[in-house]
Amino acid sequence: MTGQDWLEKDFYATLGVSKDASDADIKKAYRKLARQHHPDHNQGDTKAEAKFKEIGEAYAVLSDKEQRSQYDAIRSMGAGGRFTGGSGGAGFEDMFGGMFGGAQHGGAPRGGSSGNFDDILGGLFGGGFAGQNGNFGGTGFRAAPPQQGSDISASTTMPFRSAVLGTEVTLNVEGRTVKARIPAGVRDGQKIRIPGKGRPGMNGGPAGNLVLTISVTPHPVFTIDGANLRMTLPVTFDEAALGAQVSVPIFGGETVKVKIAAGTSSGKVLRIKGRGIKTSKTTGDLLATVQVAVPQNLTREAREAVEAFRKATEGTDIRGDLVTQAKE
Repeated sequence: MTGQDWLEKDFYATLGVSKDASDADIKKAYRKLARQHHPDHNQGDTKAEAKFKEIGEAYAVLSDKEQRSQYDAIRSMGAGGRFTGGSGGAGFEDMFGGMFGGAQHGGAPRGGSSGNFDDILGGLFGGGFAGQNGNFGGTGFRAAPPQQGSDISASTTMPFRSAVLGTEVTLNVEGRTVKARIPAGVRDGQKIRIPGKGRPGMNGGPAGNLVLTISVTPHPVFTIDGANLRMTLPVTFDEAALGAQVSVPIFGGETVKVKIAAGTSSGKVLRIKGRGIKTSKTTGDLLATVQVAVPQNLTREAREAVEAFRKATEGTDIRGDLVTQAKE
């Protein structure tokens, strides 16, 4: 977009707000108009599409504090006129004569200091206010360089199953409908950057990104760890002490048989290969952490059996190494 465009286009009128509108009012107006003229709701309507672009262009400028200030300054100085070169029509001297005491281009402004309009107004356009010969009276404004649009932050909540399998979510972001693909294995609290779904760029620049924060509903059995799934596997004392083959549930409702080695303690992790999350790059495993379950209510026969076991293992000091290490 050129400086001439800023002179000719009334972005406040485009959004239907006053020049002293607050940021909140500008945002509210943009959302309302964007929903009304969005291409998804006006299939094949070229006028609605053009209006949607105008709305986005106006919001990109007025929602940016620095650009809005520059826009207001240019509109105020131009007073709705045009910058033109040559002898025909109103020129820079007509528009800014009061500022320069009626000095002609190339002369000295009031006060006797030397310089030209480039020195005074160049800062408004990043040094790009010049004609073909590097001064006024040529072609007018040089186009500003392309500028990427700013990022937008949003959040969404999904079921655990969707996080494991991957899904597509539909979001309403600043009056726009945005569809985003969520990869399999996304974890609670993870941020996903979706390119090109942020605010529109300026001067042909690319759109910004949508930064999406994911919340995952907890599962009663499984948790996500990268491409792996984790769970706690309770086993009885005799299964841990003597060894056994037990059934382990996997995600989806099936079960698989897993061997528990004799002498297995709580905290040991059993790896069940290929039963985790299938991503585009790999398939994870199911990691089952053994937890030896202690019965709360023993029958008389069970208590007698445990007491017999205690007598049979008297003299075994399982905490000896712990005491020794604590002294070091």
